[in-house]
Amino acid sequence: MGLDTIPLSTLHEKASYEVGDFDVPTGREEEWRFTPLRRLRGLHNGTAEAHGKIVLEAEAAPEVTVETVGREDARLGRAYVPADRVSAQAWTSFTQATVVTVPKEAVASAPTVLRLRGEDASSAAYGHTTVILEPFAEATVVLAHRGPATYADNVEFVVGDGARLSVISLQDWSDGSVHVSHQHARLGRDARFVSHNVTLGGDLVRISPSVSYDGPGGDAELYGVYFADGGQHLEHRLLVDHAVPNCRSRVDYRGALQDQDAHAVWIGDVIIRAEAEGTDTYELNRNLVLTDGTRVDSVPNLEILTGEVAGAGHASASGRLDDEHLFYLQARGITFDEARRMVVRGFLGQLVERIEVAEVREKVREAIEAELDRETAR
Repeated sequence: MGLDTIPLSTLHEKASYEVGDFDVPTGREEEWRFTPLRRLRGLHNGTAEAHGKIVLEAEAAPEVTVETVGREDARLGRAYVPADRVSAQAWTSFTQATVVTVPKEAVASAPTVLRLRGEDASSAAYGHTTVILEPFAEATVVLAHRGPATYADNVEFVVGDGARLSVISLQDWSDGSVHVSHQHARLGRDARFVSHNVTLGGDLVRISPSVSYDGPGGDAELYGVYFADGGQHLEHRLLVDHAVPNCRSRVDYRGALQDQDAHAVWIGDVIIRAEAEGTDTYELNRNLVLTDGTRVDSVPNLEILTGEVAGAGHASASGRLDDEHLFYLQARGITFDEARRMVVRGFLGQLVERIEVAEVREKVREAIEAELDRETAR
C-alpha cells in the first residue's frame, strides 16, 4: 500500500495508507493554510498518542448488521485511501473498526444510529467506520458525535449498484474538542448518496467529505449546516471526483458566524475528468456574518477536462444580515432580535428541513435557537 499520485487536483495530490508518505504540515501548504495547526494537539505530526477512547453506542435497524471488527478485516480500507497525514495517522492508529452492512435489496425500516461519545479531550483517539450497502439496498445512517474528545477518523460509504444511502453526520462536541474526519463515498452504477453534515460544537472541527463514482448514473447530494461561535474553527473541505460519464452531484453548504474570532472555512473542489462526459454538477456555499470579529474563507474550485458536460457551476457568497430584510420585518412590528432570528432560521432552515430523521432535525433546530439565544443574552 504505497504512495499514489493524483496529478489533477492541487488540493489532493497524494493518496497513501502510510503516514511517512506525507510530510508534516507546516501551514504553508494549500490544503493546510487555513487550519490552525497548533490547535490540532499533535494529530498532524505524530505526537498525539492513542490513549483516548471513543465510546460507541449502536442502534441498528432490524435489517442492518453492525459489527465491531479488528484491523485485519478485509472490508476495511477498500473504498478510500487516506489523502493527508492526519487521515493516514488515523488509518495506522485505530485498533477496532465499525462495519455497517445492509444486505442486497434490503430496505431499512428505521435509521441506523451510531452514537460516538468522547470522554476526555486530553488524550487522542482514532477510529474507522465502514458502511456497506449491497446492490439495490436502501438505508439511513446517523453518526452522532458528542462529549469531550481529540479524535481523528476515516469513514467509508460503499454504495452498491442501484442502492440508496442517506447519511447524517452531527458534530455536536463539547467545548474544547478537536475532530478531524474524512468521509468518503464510493458510488456504484445508478447509486444515490445524500449526506448532511451539521457542525455545531467543538474547538476545532475539520470535516472532509468526498465522493467518487464507479459507474454511470451515480447521483450525490452533499448538504451542510454549521454555526461558529467566538473562537471556534469549523472547516469543511469537499471533493467530488467525476471520473465516469453521466453522473450528477450537488453541493450546498451554509453557515452562520458570531462573536470574536469565529472562523469558518469551506473548500469545494469538483473534478470532471476527460472521460466523464455528460457530468451535471453544481456547488454552492453561503455564509451569514452576524457580528464583527468573525472570519470566513470560502473557495469553490472546478477542474474541468472535457467540454462535453451537461452542466457545471459554482457560487460562493458571504455577508452580513440584510438591513432591508430587517427593516421590512421591524416595520411590521417585529422586534430587532426576533427579526434577526427569523432571517437566520430561514437561511439555515432550507437545509435543515431536508434532514429526513425528525429527531435529528428537531435537535438541530434547537441547537440553532440556543446559538441565537447566546448572542441575544450578551
